[in-house]
Amino acid sequence: MAETNFVDYVKIFCRSGKGGRGSAHFRREKYIPKGGPDGGDGGDGGSVILRGNRNYWTLLHLRYQRHIFAGHGEPGGGAQRSGKKGESKIIDVPCGTVAYDAHTGEFLCDITDDGQEVTLLKGGRGGLGNQHFKTATNQAPRYAQPGEPHEERWVILELKLLADVGLVGFPNAGKSTLLSVVSAAKPKIDNYPFTTLEPNLGIVEYREGKSFVMADIPGIIEGASEGRGLGLRFLRHIERNSLLLFVIPADSKDIKEEYYILLNELKKYNPEMLDKSHILAISKSDMLDEELMDAITEELPDLPYVFISSVTGFGIQHLKDVLWRELNSENYIPITVSRESLVHRNLDISQLEFEPEEDFEDEDDDMFYDEDDF
Repeated sequence: MAETNFVDYVKIFCRSGKGGRGSAHFRREKYIPKGGPDGGDGGDGGSVILRGNRNYWTLLHLRYQRHIFAGHGEPGGGAQRSGKKGESKIIDVPCGTVAYDAHTGEFLCDITDDGQEVTLLKGGRGGLGNQHFKTATNQAPRYAQPGEPHEERWVILELKLLADVGLVGFPNAGKSTLLSVVSAAKPKIDNYPFTTLEPNLGIVEYREGKSFVMADIPGIIEGASEGRGLGLRFLRHIERNSLLLFVIPADSKDIKEEYYILLNELKKYNPEMLDKSHILAISKSDMLDEELMDAITEELPDLPYVFISSVTGFGIQHLKDVLWRELNSENYIPITVSRESLVHRNLDISQLEFEPEEDFEDEDDDMFYDEDDF
């Protein structure tokens, strides 16, 4: 898929349906003198619903479908006929999509599971017909309830990739090469900084048909949490990874210092990232002998580490073993199970740019008028 096809932010206008008005109809059969009220209820308006769909991995399909309108409920009729319900609109989104109010940045909902449905805007209830208002002292009510109005709002949908393992590192650390070796993903690879301009997902095959998902994001530089480099644009994609794999090349001046710089950027962006499991992969280790590895080991930070080479395959299987063991440890909780533990922050909409909002005229309520009511 082309790079421009990855869309992780969209702004859409959503409107639920109005409820149909109830009918104030009376029976008019000539053989039933003084026929009583028999007005039916109006139909409920349709709702706007977000639904998780594992077959999507980007919000591209919503870039060109920015206006979502649910159907209005139809008015009730005579003979206690209820109006037809309005058609609800279901918006399929990738798992990991978060919805915010576009004007305030308020968090609305979070879609993490395939098939999970959340009602974004509820349709208006249909009004009651005059048959419901008949009493001993008011046997001919000439009124009925109007339907409830619709709801509408501009919504920002933000995608945060769901993966078991997230790759973290500086530009040119070998993250994309590693992903291409351990999975069938084909990220762009070249010998210059910021080769990766969009996140990439790959399914890593393990022993006996087992697998896990690995995510590669564009390289982080010092100051990324303040907007330097690609800044905040892609840091959110590793918020949902329970395990972070730090990739630092063996020819770095100070591996320990680079690790703490990366860790500090994650902390500034979201302190909760420090609670995740961390593993260190020292890439480009094909240039090292055992003596150099022993010397480097003495200077490493206190966390599990693996020496690897994506070119020769050195240490790759050992890395898979370490990742699999950590993913199946007691401390690991999949994101789809730990939804209650997620911390949702409101969105800073001042950092985002979208096309100007359109104005939508409201439909006239006369469209619900029933000429047979009276």
